[in-house]
Parts: sequence; structure tokens; C-alpha cells
Amino acid sequence: MENFLFKLSIMLVPGIFAVVCHEVSHGYIAYKFGDPTAKSMGRLTLNPFKHIDPIGLLMLFVIKIGWAKPVPVNFNNLHNPKRDMIWVAAAGPITNILLATVSALLIRGIIEIFVFVPLYLAEPILLMLVFSVFINLVLAIFNLIPVPPLDGGRVVVGFLPYRLSMAYSRIEPFGMIGIILVVILFPAILSMVIVPPLNLGIYFLIGPDALDFLIKNTSIIRLGFLQF
Repeated sequence: MENFLFKLSIMLVPGIFAVVCHEVSHGYIAYKFGDPTAKSMGRLTLNPFKHIDPIGLLMLFVIKIGWAKPVPVNFNNLHNPKRDMIWVAAAGPITNILLATVSALLIRGIIEIFVFVPLYLAEPILLMLVFSVFINLVLAIFNLIPVPPLDGGRVVVGFLPYRLSMAYSRIEPFGMIGIILVVILFPAILSMVIVPPLNLGIYFLIGPDALDFLIKNTSIIRLGFLQF
């Protein structure tokens, strides 16, 4: 129980922030391209209570892939629905990659001044930032899987010629069911898709020297951040 509470204290804030920013970015870009649906429903806010799905939040900590309540987007309101769909869909993963990058830069900065900061202050901040890198990369990579209704699938629909895009978009009602079944029944397949780019992203963003420092000076191994 103590270890669970310790993990929860580290993972809760960056995890919620990652999924909320992902959803808000969809609504914000849709608003910029002509669709006011999310704004009119009060969903262009970082208030987590407007976005959190209890089951999605639980899954974030259980299987390290979670979700928030989708921000509503009416693609018919977009100036150019087929083209603008690409940007609306891509906004979520792009936001997560940006958040992971900023978190990694903060990690490197804190490590540089580590000797001047008390360990009891620096360690929890570093661990939350490491989890921020981790979960934002997981969300970005997972959502870029090219299967509707995931963001990657909608990006593909936007790029395909009209007839092909219409045919491909028809799998959307079944796409999420298939993905959930894979997550539950064949997690090794999902790991094969996510883990290699995830490890590469962590290694590239945080850097080998910073990772070595974290392993030697913090409880990162105890938290299991690097074990998907």
C-alpha cells in the first residue's frame, strides 16, 4: 500500500495533465479551424473535472495507457473538413510530444543544479518529470497507431483520396473495440508497437547521462517508469 501511494503521488498530476492537454488541443485546433463545439460546451479548459473519465484514469495507472472524455468535434463545421481533420487529429500527439520535450529539458536543467537543491525537493520533482516524459510519449505513440478512431487513423483518413478515405473511415466504429481486445488479450503485440519508439524517445529526450544520474540518485527503478 505504501508503494502504491508513493507511485500515485508521483504519477497523478503529470498523468492527468498529459491526457487533459491532449484533449484540449483537439478542441482548440478545431475551434481555430471553425468548429466552436468544444468551446461552447466549456471543454477548452485545463480543469481536469471537465475531462476526466474515471475508467480511463484508472487504466492510466494499471496498464499505463489511459484516456479522458473525448472533446467533441463537429468536422462538418471545419473550413475544409478533410484537410483540417489532419491538424485536429494530429494536435493531440503533437501536444504530448511537446510536453515530453519540455519535461526532459527541465530534468536536464534540474540535474545541472542538483547539488544546490535539497534531495527531498529535487527527487519528487524529477520523478514527476520523468513520468511526464514517459506518459506523454506513450500517449503520443499509442494515438498515432493508424487505426480510426485513434488520431493516427484520422490523419490517414485525411491524407487518403476521397473514396479510399471514406472506405477506411468506416472501420472507426470497430477500431476501438479491436484495439481494446488487443490491449486485453494480446498485450505483447501492443508492447511490440509501443516499446521500441518509447525507449528511443526516452533515451533521446532525457539522454544517457541524465538517465544514469536518475538511476543512481533517485527512486526511478522502484517506480518502474522504464518498464512498460
